[in-house]
Amino acid sequence: MLNVVSKDEAVGFVRDFANGISVETEYVSVADSLGRTLSEDIISGENIPSFDRTTVDGYAVISSDTFGAGNSIPAQLEIVGEILMGEKADFTLKHGQCAKISTGGMLPNGADAAVMVEHTDNADGLCLVYKSVAPFENVTKTGDDISVGETALKKGTKITSASIGVFAALGIDEIPVYKKPVIAVISTGDEISSGKIEQGQIRDVNTCLLCAAVKEYGCEAYSYGVVRDDRKQIEDAVKNCLEKADAVLISGGSSAGARDMTVDIIDSLGKACFHGIAMKPGKPTIFGVVDNKPVFGLPGHPLAAYFVFRLIVTEYIREIMNMPSDRLKRNGVLAVNIPSNHGREEYLCIKYNENNEVVPVHTKSGVISVLSEAEGFIKIDRNAEGLFKGTDVEIYQL
Repeated sequence: MLNVVSKDEAVGFVRDFANGISVETEYVSVADSLGRTLSEDIISGENIPSFDRTTVDGYAVISSDTFGAGNSIPAQLEIVGEILMGEKADFTLKHGQCAKISTGGMLPNGADAAVMVEHTDNADGLCLVYKSVAPFENVTKTGDDISVGETALKKGTKITSASIGVFAALGIDEIPVYKKPVIAVISTGDEISSGKIEQGQIRDVNTCLLCAAVKEYGCEAYSYGVVRDDRKQIEDAVKNCLEKADAVLISGGSSAGARDMTVDIIDSLGKACFHGIAMKPGKPTIFGVVDNKPVFGLPGHPLAAYFVFRLIVTEYIREIMNMPSDRLKRNGVLAVNIPSNHGREEYLCIKYNENNEVVPVHTKSGVISVLSEAEGFIKIDRNAEGLFKGTDVEIYQL
């Protein structure tokens, strides 16, 4: 029998251990930073934009000169110049004056707004303004996007293409990121084959699945491969991985059967902190510490292994690299009743029907194709007996 802990207790064990771990920083070029994780806040050393600029084609004006302007009585302003995008406005507007300006152009001194060209006429050097503008209307002010001293991106941010755009705007060429933690993946089982499969064997899904998941979370994957259900071979594999990696994932051998020896191996090499989580899928999950490194025992079923990685192992990764918690993808409404009486926190893959309602993706234990069909997953609380049709549910990203 497994002595299970709650999912929140399991997360607490993992986070408490990871809390004291410090990951080193390295600097990489912005061009090579996609997918990496910031190890320091990025503080802006300049204003973006660095000058007041117009957001429309039209005329730079002093807004008070346009007050009261309308179709019957337009404001009449003297055109004293033209400012093209990319040019410096090296003159000052006085009351009663305006300057022609292009979108993105720099407002001259004295101007505090821009009038759209559609609301003007040009008559013998005069600009007739038929619509008044408020101060800073149609204008992006200095520092409106990012100001000096502002935190442009926070420590723990995973670098995306949008992040790289921010670095480019700030003129940053190199950024501080966490060195990629190395996470080893071991698959166990006499029935698992990484090559040609014979009758009664199954392909090694978990190595590929978990290595890819590790990389998605900004870490380096070390694939050890498949190990037979032999205690010494598994022990040797764990020792080998501990020399090369910062954490070890062992899939398979985590249940309570005669050949499920992972927890005993972890306990003999170090300490097993818990064996069993009150969640479905993923009940037989193990977490232990060997040589001051975390060792996770994951179920052999690929779908269960994925959910344990997603819900438990990532908490270790988030903690050591200061990554934020997962955000909800969206809310949705259940199209059907979903029963649940397992006494465990249950996670179900879902998709949307033609009415954009939430329906479960039904699957049997061990089936992996559900992940390609699913558009997210929902949680059913441990003490709930299920969810009723019409319930508003929170949907998490896979």
